[in-house]
Amino acid sequence: MTRAPEPTPLSRRLRELAEQAPGAPAVSDGDTALTRAELDRLTDRLARTFASRGVTRGDLVAIALPNTVHHVAASVAAWKLGAVPHPLPARMAPAEREAVLAVGKPALVLDEAPEPDTDDDSPLPDVVGPSWKAPTSGGSTGTPKVIVAGQAACTEEVLARADGLRIDRDGVFLATAPLHHNAPYMFSLMALLQGHHVVLMQRFDAARTLELVAEQRVTWLYLVPTMMARILRLPDDAWGDLSSLRTALHVGAPCPPEVKRGWLARLPRPEILVELYAGTESQASAMIDGRDWLAHPGSVGRITRGHVRITDDEGHEVPPGVVGEIWMRPEGGPTYRYLGAEPRERDGWESLGDMGSFDADGYLYLADRRTDMVVVGGANVYPAEVEAALLAHPAVLDAVVVGVPDDDLGRVVHAVVRADPSSEPELRAHLDGRLGRHKRPHTYAFVDHPLRDDAGKVRRSAFGSAPPGR
Repeated sequence: MTRAPEPTPLSRRLRELAEQAPGAPAVSDGDTALTRAELDRLTDRLARTFASRGVTRGDLVAIALPNTVHHVAASVAAWKLGAVPHPLPARMAPAEREAVLAVGKPALVLDEAPEPDTDDDSPLPDVVGPSWKAPTSGGSTGTPKVIVAGQAACTEEVLARADGLRIDRDGVFLATAPLHHNAPYMFSLMALLQGHHVVLMQRFDAARTLELVAEQRVTWLYLVPTMMARILRLPDDAWGDLSSLRTALHVGAPCPPEVKRGWLARLPRPEILVELYAGTESQASAMIDGRDWLAHPGSVGRITRGHVRITDDEGHEVPPGVVGEIWMRPEGGPTYRYLGAEPRERDGWESLGDMGSFDADGYLYLADRRTDMVVVGGANVYPAEVEAALLAHPAVLDAVVVGVPDDDLGRVVHAVVRADPSSEPELRAHLDGRLGRHKRPHTYAFVDHPLRDDAGKVRRSAFGSAPPGR
């Protein structure tokens, strides 16, 4: 019998990349830059420092650092011990932080850039950790859970999806969002393992993003719809040379059609823009590029991995065009395990709470989260649809839609809008021709501050008790 080849530890992959091109840039953050060789030597020293603090194979190492080279180095150092990097926000409310740490129980928590306590940078023995990452999610409820990836920390498992995500060899990857979010964290590390120069933005800035694309000859750009909308509002002369881009991928939230079309008009080729639909749990995914999206506007694409079915409340599969709950099942074994939570499961299928529908050609269209849906007098209203309609108005910088109690209808739609309050009559007229009466906001609240974080995330529960406006 032929034995299966031994898995390649992630540390060995990075060491081989350093041997191939020791002076090639590995990671930079605007203040500090490390070559492949420098990163390899630094992380050997850091791994020994972590080990002296009690970290062993399988332990979680909590990384509560800002977007700097130290964040990436901490993850690599954890891999070299067979430990599991566990990214956390650099700033967390004390109670929230305590709840997360109680769930994950990490062996080490990094609140500051780690300093090696040894000069020994010789290679460590190869070890494959049981998992390559363990991000945290609070979801819409705010209850923390840790999502431990089901892929071992070896090249064969971690890079199995790299080609499908267009993360090829030796490019330049621009990480625009905080690394405590799963998508930018995962893509950045996959890019590092493919020999990319990983360029980290310490804080998102719309104009600086375009400058970095041109300056660094970025080939792979990470985006979320909030960022895309902010960049689109820049003047024409802010848009420099985008010819190096091979992929601009967005994920994390529904993208308003006007924002999508604006980017497609700016990019050299529509197929550069790619949308991914997947959860951190990674049971299944869908993807669509810009050319395909123009033929199927609003879709997040066909299923590219795993299996997806859509059912009604009784668990019966619904026909094309009917909105129901999205259920997923991986092709092989488990793709994750929770710490601090249990999956929503039915007959081997799992749901992340998203609602959507397929069309007759197998293209998936998202509606909203099940928990976000607003029932107005017995009719379902999906906030993402209302938000997209509001964002189509040029006066609106952002919008979040929630349901608020109503004596007559049970609940009605309430819109929190980042815009001038004087725009309310225009917004009401704007929505009259776009949405049915029950979908149109009953009340408005106007704010002058961001409603979502730099990764495009929003907790609707924070707006759910908002008092009615006008």
